[in-house]
Amino acid sequence: MAFVITAPCKNELAAECVEVCPVDCIEKGEDQYFIDPAICIDCGACQAVCPVEAIYYEEDLRPEEEVYLEKAKEFFSNR
Repeated sequence: MAFVITAPCKNELAAECVEVCPVDCIEKGEDQYFIDPAICIDCGACQAVCPVEAIYYEEDLRPEEEVYLEKAKEFFSNR
């Protein structure tokens, strides 16, 4: 499981999450940040500092937000 960055981050790009991530699993995409689900250790540090409340635990995503997990997987699979 992993944390996922959702819609409120789009075009916001606040980046507090990047600064606190202990495993450096958050990277900037074209219009939002993404968390690498293969590296995330589920510590929750990113969620605690997100000023726009865009970060949710994977299991807590609403069905319409699941697309953001797929976007993150796709973003990191192209690396």
